[in-house]
Formats: sequence, C-alpha cells, structure tokens
Amino acid sequence: MKDYIYQRVLEVSHYIYETKATVRQAAKVFGVSKSTIHKDVTERLEKINGQLAKKVKKVLEYNKAERHFRGGEATKRKYMEKNSSDAREG
Repeated sequence: MKDYIYQRVLEVSHYIYETKATVRQAAKVFGVSKSTIHKDVTERLEKINGQLAKKVKKVLEYNKAERHFRGGEATKRKYMEKNSSDAREG
C-alpha cells in the first residue's frame, strides 16, 4: 500500500471515529469519493489497525441505522422551506 493511501486511511478513520461523521461527510472533507472512503475504512483499515476498524465499523453501523431519520428530516426541511417561500410569494 502506498504511503499516501496508508496515511489517508488512518486520517479518515480517526476523523469518522472522533466526529461520528458519515461516509458522505468524510468524503467531502477529504476530497475523495464515497467509494474510496468506504473501501478505506472497510477493507484497508482492517489490514492496518484491527482495533480502530472495529470502532469505525460501529460508527458506520450506527449511521446506517439512523439514515432513514436523517433522510426524513431533510425532506421535511425541504418542504417546509418550499411552503414558507410559497406563502411569502402568494
């Protein structure tokens, strides 16, 4: 594994664990794709640091379990904003 990939895997993993960030949030912060982040923390990290891999996996599982709540909130905000702008125009 190249040094820069090794370093990124550790940085991304620590970031996700410490901030409880989603894969999408981490991808935005580190300027790489969601697929890259996912591969980093599910495949590469296991080979580098098994303990950290377990911790990050728990965060990812929690985020996945909560995903439908966040999606519902985003949709709710979207329609609330749309309705309030319609009311101002009408």
